Amino acid sequence: MIIGVPKEIKTLENRVGLTPAHCADLIKTGHKLIVETKAGEGSGFSDNEYKNAGAQICQASDVYREADLVVKVKEPLETEYALIRKGQTIFTYFHFASSRQLTEAMIKSGAVCISYETVEKSDRSLPLLVPMSEVAGRMAVQKGANYLEKHNHGRGILLGGVPGVPPANVVILGAGIVGANAAKMAAGLGARVTIMDINLTRLRQLDDIMPANVTTLFSSQSNVNEAVKTADLIIGAILVPGAKAPILITREMLKTMKPGTVLVDVAVDQGGCIETCKPTTHENPTYIVDGIVHYCVANMPGAVPFTSTLALTNVTFPYVCQIASKGWQKACKENQELKLGLNVVNGQIVYKKISEAFDLPYSEVEQHLG
Repeated sequence: MIIGVPKEIKTLENRVGLTPAHCADLIKTGHKLIVETKAGEGSGFSDNEYKNAGAQICQASDVYREADLVVKVKEPLETEYALIRKGQTIFTYFHFASSRQLTEAMIKSGAVCISYETVEKSDRSLPLLVPMSEVAGRMAVQKGANYLEKHNHGRGILLGGVPGVPPANVVILGAGIVGANAAKMAAGLGARVTIMDINLTRLRQLDDIMPANVTTLFSSQSNVNEAVKTADLIIGAILVPGAKAPILITREMLKTMKPGTVLVDVAVDQGGCIETCKPTTHENPTYIVDGIVHYCVANMPGAVPFTSTLALTNVTFPYVCQIASKGWQKACKENQELKLGLNVVNGQIVYKKISEAFDLPYSEVEQHLG
């Protein structure tokens, strides 16, 4: 199979879909690798390293024209839509439920779209989201601490405080991978942390393992309303696989917060769990609404690409091998995890939550597996 790796074009996105080492492994098993020039540069991998691995270096148009399977990191942007062709398999993060434009473009393309974020194990875990959620959860606290500084329009608060001065209050909405990693980081810096979720079993687990400065709280609307009033940093860490995140913080609630409070919405690539959230970039990461600082970068792990690329490709590579060696149909028929990653196939939506998000026709995935 011909496997293509394009350079990511999202603003300051420096991750890459495959490393030179992974390319070498695929080439050894008989596949052809074509890699866009400078695709790995941001993650520390040169064109020469890909060449030495046996890959062919080319332009973006060549990658999309020749490749049977395209392995990316982020969703295709508008300038890439026309490059994607019918029957081509695209394996990447899509987050379709947050963009009707992207959904309709991929339907029109006739491509087979397999989404990292909906590949799901039998225990309901999301193996291709976990490493990036770990990175984003830890980064959320780093970024939040930075934007709490006065010159960044924050409240001028040190996250951990000092002797005689109380630490910051951190509220985390969601106790999944992002939330748990954010809680660990914030607690380690000495903040007072409240982590909220509707899953009491998960809250009990975290209550047992988190340090004493982390409090678990059931995520009722009234509890959220009260918690945000005293928060200095609020981290949105809500995930509904394949669907748009629910809104937990409305614009009206901003008026109850202290000026200079910082909101970090890690759920922004799924539409965000904060009503005033809109995607930002690493180039212009923040904006202010009603005196509240919003940090809503949709590709947070892209700021630490060396770590993120290695963490991501460690988990995506086995699935890439299956698709490459068997073709997408056989691979998805034999692997239920990968089958759940199918979102759009040959011009039809095959993932129900996406069709529901936009009220678009839904097609049973089995009809496309041959």
